Amino acid sequence: MNKKKVFNLAKGFRGRAKNCIRIARERVEKAQQYSYRDRRNKKRDMQSLWIQRINAGTRFHSVNYGNFMHGLMKENIQLNWKVLSELSMHEPLSFKALVDISRNAFLGNKNVVHPPRKVSIPVSV
Repeated sequence: MNKKKVFNLAKGFRGRAKNCIRIARERVEKAQQYSYRDRRNKKRDMQSLWIQRINAGTRFHSVNYGNFMHGLMKENIQLNWKVLSELSMHEPLSFKALVDISRNAFLGNKNVVHPPRKVSIPVSV
């Protein structure tokens, strides 16, 4: 890279990294490595966030994430994580309809009603 391009890319850096060519070149190369790496990490972070939001929405309706996604797959409903996440946050009734469809498609999604636990109350004499 020529000097002019390096200084344009180093604009906003602190200290000599913005006006000394040798240091600016090193910092610009490192910044480009970070930006290359983090463009991929951003996708990974967003996917993780979407899955967490979907999981929270499905747990609210007493279904876990894996069973919910399996039920959608069996019903051939092809919505990506981003859309499901937005539905769970901003359209709870639509998301509940999807949860109901998923629950009916996959037997693992049925509500299991556990009998109440017996609690022994100590009697003081």
